[in-house]
Amino acid sequence: MSGYRERGSRLGGGTVVWTRTAGTGSQRVLPDGCTDLIWTDEGGTAPEGRLFVAGPDTRAQLAAAPPGARYVGLRFAPGTGPSVLGVPAHELRDRRVPLSALWPGARVRRLTGRVAGHAAAGAAEPGGPAAAVGRALEDAALGRLDEAPPPDPVLAGVVAGLAHGRSVADVARSAGLGERLLHRRSLAAFGYGPKTLGRVLRLNRALDLARDGLPFAEVAVAAGYADQAHLAREVRTMAGVPLRRLLAESG
Repeated sequence: MSGYRERGSRLGGGTVVWTRTAGTGSQRVLPDGCTDLIWTDEGGTAPEGRLFVAGPDTRAQLAAAPPGARYVGLRFAPGTGPSVLGVPAHELRDRRVPLSALWPGARVRRLTGRVAGHAAAGAAEPGGPAAAVGRALEDAALGRLDEAPPPDPVLAGVVAGLAHGRSVADVARSAGLGERLLHRRSLAAFGYGPKTLGRVLRLNRALDLARDGLPFAEVAVAAGYADQAHLAREVRTMAGVPLRRLLAESG
């Protein structure tokens, strides 16, 4: 398992399974409106590895790890994480939390052992250890979804509307909700209100356009910023570095 890879998850709805092996230095993790369930062997410092949750971020996080540490994550589509994890998303905002703080200890120990077993035996399975661990995480999440109420159906339309640059007021009207109620339901589902979620989604839309080679001035217009200066301010505020440096880091 090397570099970064991802694939669509059996959970559907935009959830993905991803894998990464740590290199030297820190990795900049950008806000994306999602919550992740992650297993890592921490470079071998924990015999069975550990499971933790990365909550929805409002700013970029710098993640440092020993070179060679392996990570396998299940990144839930916006609004899906609370149904699996059992807590409102805003309780995890900008946090990294052991799974044992959210689920009963016995359940986490069983899952940790199962995941570690998949990691050890996965060399003989299709896709190797990373794929085996990913399948174990998916199985655990699917089991939780079978027990939990379904995600708020209104909020899929909220994500779609904000991703297309619609205003919060317009999205609230389309959802049949007042703005205050939309804000409360968004906090529970996404970790922050619709205005912040819109900023996060717009940032990621702009980065996709910039990585495709579109000039920054055109990126600003296409992504819905007032102008290039507005784009530059938002990138520096949310990512912590200028856009050109951010692209170089991810290139």
